[in-house]
Amino acid sequence: METMLRSVAMSGYFDVTRRLGLNPVELAQQVGVDPAALANPDSRVAVAPCCRLLELTARMASSPTFALQMAETRHQFGTGVVNVLLAHKRTLRDVLLAAAEYRHLLNEALAVYVEDAGATVTIREELVVDAGTPTNQAIELALGVLARHSSALLGVHWKPRSVHFAHAGPADLTFHRRFFGCPMQFGSDFNGFVCAAADLDYPNPAADPELVRYAESLAAPLKQAGTDSTALEVRKAIYLLLPLEQGTVEPVARHLGLSVRTMQRQLELVETSFSDLVDEVRRELAVRYMSNSRYPIGRVAALLGYSQQGSFTNWFRSRFGMAPRDWRNRQAK
Repeated sequence: METMLRSVAMSGYFDVTRRLGLNPVELAQQVGVDPAALANPDSRVAVAPCCRLLELTARMASSPTFALQMAETRHQFGTGVVNVLLAHKRTLRDVLLAAAEYRHLLNEALAVYVEDAGATVTIREELVVDAGTPTNQAIELALGVLARHSSALLGVHWKPRSVHFAHAGPADLTFHRRFFGCPMQFGSDFNGFVCAAADLDYPNPAADPELVRYAESLAAPLKQAGTDSTALEVRKAIYLLLPLEQGTVEPVARHLGLSVRTMQRQLELVETSFSDLVDEVRRELAVRYMSNSRYPIGRVAALLGYSQQGSFTNWFRSRFGMAPRDWRNRQAK
């Protein structure tokens, strides 16, 4: 089953593409996206072709900031039950928790995790799509929209300490600096923001508990109807938790609100297992981290859940047919 998103997540695509002198309908058709469905905010479209569409458009327009220009059009939360619910939550932390709860109605591929570390908080976002799907522009769109929504919610109280991207940055960062207004780190080991914990708990001036309860009553049956596979949710949780040394069965099940037995039984129903999914995610993250020469191999091993570099080397050799150092040297040629 294809991973889907609501077309509203691509809001701004047509306007920005036309502004850059391109035909959005022709570009959408090139990657197999129905332009009519893309233009209807209530339609659902496949995530992977949308990722390819963003990359294609950015390349054709010679505009590495294309996705951020789309995000710049988001002045506030959009329409629809879930967006009303999010816009009136009590704090940004509550917004993020609700976005995770109603993810099936927004973007099935987007995973969000809030990591508390005392006075600071890390908001991690990952897009879990088929291996080989380009996601740089899609990640920048997701982080850009999160920044715009957070700013709309908190105003001057949204002051992230840094924004992080796993991919490499463009040569000219002028637009990025203006858009985010905080230090940036490209080639990071995660995608997301680091901010003060107090920012997440600052009261939302527009909070309306009665409106939230009403929106939740409308969204509840939609949430049930849109439930996606446990396998996808487990993969998303592993993406988020593995680099935090929490990618084992108990923390993942707890993150999903399931017992270990229930999670494993549901995975068996779709003919997979937790260990199979961990291995898939490890392979994908291994390519990401090993492609970044800034990371020592020992650091990559730790990010993939190995306390001993030798164990990582054995696993890597069994999956890629060569030692990590040889793989990295070959990629550099």
